[in-house]
This record gives sequence, structure tokens and C-alpha cells, in this order.
Amino acid sequence: MAKVDVKLLNGIALAYAGDSIYEVYVRDHLIFNGLTKPDRLHKSATKFVSAKAQAWLISQMEEASLLTEEEWTYFKRGRNANSKTKAKNADILTYRISTGFEAVMGYLHLTGQTERLDEVVNWCIAKIEEEQAKLLGERN
Repeated sequence: MAKVDVKLLNGIALAYAGDSIYEVYVRDHLIFNGLTKPDRLHKSATKFVSAKAQAWLISQMEEASLLTEEEWTYFKRGRNANSKTKAKNADILTYRISTGFEAVMGYLHLTGQTERLDEVVNWCIAKIEEEQAKLLGERN
């Protein structure tokens, strides 16, 4: 396999890897929490991996000062990348922010920062679950 300097990859390539990595973390989390039916898994996963959820997570990360300066650089690389694809269920700004989110995940994964990736993803999962519980409480 050819050696590639990850720090030189464009935002779309980083987001491509990050999208998959984040999805695997979310799927593992859901399965380990007892969800096993494909339709329920898909519906539940969407709450974590949708462009809207990822854009919301970025705003929460900013509020919590979760990301390092270097991670913000990779977020911006992904957000500002010129993508040839269009969002299916999100406006262009939300889609671009979610691409930045995925670029951060891809950067952490491809640079072998497993502990940091675990920390960030687990924070994201907990934040989404906290928000879902809050919304559920408001409905009841």
C-alpha cells in the first residue's frame, strides 16, 4: 500500500473516511445497547449520523471547547471543501458543516489517534443521547 501524508489529504477524502468510521462507532454502540433489528438500528443510527445531528454536534463541541486548534483546522478543511455531491435531507450549510465534522473523524482515524477518536466519538454519542432524553422528557 502506498504511503500517503494524511495531513495533505483534502477535506472530502478525510470526510469519506470519517463518515464510515463514525458510522461504525454508532452502529457498535447501538448493537451493544441491545438494538438488533435492522429497521430500528437504521432509524436510531440516523439520530447520530444525519447531517443535522453532526452540524448540531459541531456547535456543541464549539460551546464545550472540545476540539483542539488542529482539529478545528481539519473541520474547516472539510467544511470548505468543494464537494460534487448534494445533500439529500439537509440544506447546503448544514451539509458542509457535517462534512467538516466527518473530516475531523477521518483525520483522527487516519493519523492513528485512536484514544482521541474514542474520546470525541463517545462525547458525541453521549451528547446525542442526552439531547434525545431531554426531548423525550419534554414530550411526556
